[in-house]
Amino acid sequence: MAAAAELAFHEFEEATNLLAETPDAVTTRSDQLSPQGGHVTVALGSSVGYRAEDELEEEGDKTALLQEEKPPPGFWTFGYYQSFFDVDTSQVLDRIRGSLMPRPGHNFVRHHLRNRPDLYGSFWICATLAFVLAVTGNLSLVLAQRRDPSIHYSPQFHKVTVAGIAIYCYAWLVPLALWGFLRWRQGVRERVGPYTFLETVSIYGYSLFVFIPTVVLWLIPVPWLQWFFGALALALSASGLVFTLWPVVREDTRLVAVALLSTVVLLHALLATGCKFYFFQPLPAEHLTLPAPATSLSPNILSPATVKV
Repeated sequence: MAAAAELAFHEFEEATNLLAETPDAVTTRSDQLSPQGGHVTVALGSSVGYRAEDELEEEGDKTALLQEEKPPPGFWTFGYYQSFFDVDTSQVLDRIRGSLMPRPGHNFVRHHLRNRPDLYGSFWICATLAFVLAVTGNLSLVLAQRRDPSIHYSPQFHKVTVAGIAIYCYAWLVPLALWGFLRWRQGVRERVGPYTFLETVSIYGYSLFVFIPTVVLWLIPVPWLQWFFGALALALSASGLVFTLWPVVREDTRLVAVALLSTVVLLHALLATGCKFYFFQPLPAEHLTLPAPATSLSPNILSPATVKV
């Protein structure tokens, strides 16, 4: 009977009152901590723990809301332009390969930019092209002087400035004018959907890459070969622009589409031709001024005067 009485469940008035006051409390047996006792203890700190967890969750929610409501950086800050240069080497190489191998039905924006245009590739392609133009233009004059010593050569450092201004103005102003025209046509015809300004700049920037090796090949002193390389580079670059812009302008009228694409190709041809004539035209030869040879006169003209004595 004593053993049965020990095994019976005993209710303690103090524990019952505590459980009534704190229904969320956790009860533990003291024999889990000490083998000698069999008393029931009540943990009153659980509600405090729940309250602390709720406060942490509320703080986390507030932090997330503050991050979402953080205003975008202004255009005068570095963070605003950081996203435009967020591109890795593999992406830049893939876009360069896409600009060198244009083909019908292959859209450069959809297959290579993938709604992530960048200014990194366009900026460095323009800088490299301007530098190579200035250097090879000076080298062409050096080679011409070695073939003809009568040509006077002096370093022309101003060509770096001229090349930089010409290339960067073309790579920014022409896309700006094209983007503005397409935006205007979108208001006239709703089915015309232009690319963004950054996408247009990326298209033009990567299309200029083919001229970098072409300019180096222009050092070959064979005129017909220079024009052949220039025409090939122009065909590749201009066809890439036409294939990329055609899905945008084909919804417009035929006259506007043909006129726009013709203007794009014409401006591209003017850029290539202007670079060829300005940077690879040798200076006029400064020949030495030689004395004119004495002309032999007939003896009748130079007959000695008759002297009468």
